Amino acid sequence: MDRVETIIKVLTEMYPNAECELNHTNGFELLVAVMLSAQTTDKSVNILTDSLFAKYKSPEEYAKADIIELQNDLKRIGLYKNKAKNLKALSKKIVTEFNSQVPSSQEKLESLPGVGRKTANVVLSVWYNVPRIAVDTHVDRVSKRLKLAYKNDNVKQVEEKLMRKIPKNKWSDIHHKMIFFGRYHCKSRKPNCEKCRLKELCRYPNI
Repeated sequence: MDRVETIIKVLTEMYPNAECELNHTNGFELLVAVMLSAQTTDKSVNILTDSLFAKYKSPEEYAKADIIELQNDLKRIGLYKNKAKNLKALSKKIVTEFNSQVPSSQEKLESLPGVGRKTANVVLSVWYNVPRIAVDTHVDRVSKRLKLAYKNDNVKQVEEKLMRKIPKNKWSDIHHKMIFFGRYHCKSRKPNCEKCRLKELCRYPNI
């Protein structure tokens, strides 16, 4: 069994039910939650969206919202002023250009204010079932520690290498398992190396 097969096997056994942990009931809520999660934990975003999604029910309501009020609604998370501006702007664009529907293409998603490649990949993968690997801080760290990418690779290079090495039909699933592995086991500062079944494949503590 080669390195990649071993990693896939171990992660699958460790996290058989890994999935997106951001609460949502539709594609627009998922888009909003992922956009808000930048430099913020999923747990903090879920606490915030519990009230946010009860207050605003559609892109139209965000588009019409007073920007100061929207800032106050997001104040508990980081970068809330910029996120409020982007949330209002992307909502307007979805209403006016996409008939109030979350677009299902990479290009159109990335045309929305505040939506980068990672956010677009998550929406495509989770909501539209399109094979994607979204590289967040956990996937980036785990990929480099497990020698699936080089230390100095940027997120686009990490994504491209993972897409080459991992079978396409496993992209979306392994992406979630890598997030769980990085979030709960291979943490940034105190990874659980003693109980790690992948430690023989790992660069830590060099990364």
